[in-house]
Amino acid sequence: MSVAGQVLVLQLVVMAVIVLAGGILTVINERTNSDDATRREVIAIAASIANEPSTPVAIASPDPTALLQPETERIRAVTGVDFIVVMAPDRTRFTHTTVELIGLPFSGNIDRALAGETFTETYVGSLGPSIRAVTPVTDGGGNIVGLVSAGVTRARISDQFFQGLPLIVGVVLAAFVVATFGSVLLSRRLRRQTLGMAPDELRTMYEHHDAVLHSISEGLVVFGRGENAEIVNDEARRLLDLPDGPVRRTDLPESLQHMASGVVHGELHVTDTRVLVVNQDPVMWDDHRLGDVLTVRDRTELQSVMGELDSVRSFAESLRSQAHESANRLHTVITMVELGRPQDAVEFATADLELSQHLIDRLMGSVNEPALAALLLGKVSQAAEQGVELTVTEDTALDHAGVVTPRELVTLVGNLIDNAIDASKESEQPWVEVTVRDSSTELLVRVSDSGQGMPADVLKNALTRGYSTKAGSRGLGLALVTQVVSRYRGTLTSEVTYGSVLTATIPMGSAS
Repeated sequence: MSVAGQVLVLQLVVMAVIVLAGGILTVINERTNSDDATRREVIAIAASIANEPSTPVAIASPDPTALLQPETERIRAVTGVDFIVVMAPDRTRFTHTTVELIGLPFSGNIDRALAGETFTETYVGSLGPSIRAVTPVTDGGGNIVGLVSAGVTRARISDQFFQGLPLIVGVVLAAFVVATFGSVLLSRRLRRQTLGMAPDELRTMYEHHDAVLHSISEGLVVFGRGENAEIVNDEARRLLDLPDGPVRRTDLPESLQHMASGVVHGELHVTDTRVLVVNQDPVMWDDHRLGDVLTVRDRTELQSVMGELDSVRSFAESLRSQAHESANRLHTVITMVELGRPQDAVEFATADLELSQHLIDRLMGSVNEPALAALLLGKVSQAAEQGVELTVTEDTALDHAGVVTPRELVTLVGNLIDNAIDASKESEQPWVEVTVRDSSTELLVRVSDSGQGMPADVLKNALTRGYSTKAGSRGLGLALVTQVVSRYRGTLTSEVTYGSVLTATIPMGSAS
């Protein structure tokens, strides 16, 4: 049986016991209240007759019965008591409901009344068990001249009680029906919340769930309908740099905070320290959306390696292109020699060679980082193949990169150049200009292009959204650049002067 079913049965049993016990206590209490009400009633009747001025006068008359019997019977009929007895101090009855008992001794206790006290008792008299009150009758001098007793039999009390019993039973049953209805509603809600599972299933699921959460290598964050995460595993806290304790959406990296709800597959997000692949799927039950499941995989190292691979691949493509072009030029030189024009052959062969060799010699002499020098040479050829003129400025010089690793330097410069090449193609005469230099205080990378430029708000959006696709905007490349710059507490600025200019500045020896 499911948890909801077991809770419903348990609630019904508990409520049945409580309602039954409450009904019994109500009956007992009602019976007690009925007896108390009867005692108060018979005391009031007996006292009112005893305090009537005509009562002691009638008792002292030659024929008390003739005067008292009609009056007491009238009062008895009006009040509904079973008997009213007026008697002498020696128990002789002057009045009684049963006329044959008039003149006979009263059966019951009168000692306390003879002492001047009004009291009640339950006594088995001539009419059966009854609740009766006995009170003294005094004359003008305060002397007790008689007694008055009024009573109601147990049979009448029971009849009155049973007349009201259906109402009590009805109230008890109505309470049980209302409680049952509430329990059914609660059971249905509990069933939805527990997905109709039995306790053993829930326990097994929790054990497996806990084991899986701690063993999987992916980060997992589950959000319900609110802002607080319901599940966060250890890997998610590590990858997203989340604090211990409860996690809210506002604790996630900024790009993840603004993700649209729904299905997301393979979306790249860049934080200050990592490149993450994010998937998101909604949790559905009975066509109702319960929340979202967010999975996160680390792609930082892979992305860095892919960046280096792209640089090496572009360099290799550049070399292949140059080799092909060199073969064409070599054939041209040989043909010119064969035609008897050696001087023209020499001039043709050395013209482009001097220009290329000059760039190679300059970069290898001024840039003391082989990976960066190779990247710049490769980007020059890559840009030329795409119809873009890429220039490495004369003041480019790198003695040492400080704490910036060669991999980070390639990521920083390579992405800025790639973005600039793409942006420059929007102009009629595309060009890109690159400057990389360092000093004892800072490392400066400036990349200019002939594109339209990037306003400050567009740059901020590209840096903070943290995701992009290859065919989409340049958000991923810029986010990777920002990741390197932020790691060393540097700055990245955009301006439009002689072209679109992006400048990255990193203080030397200031890793975060």
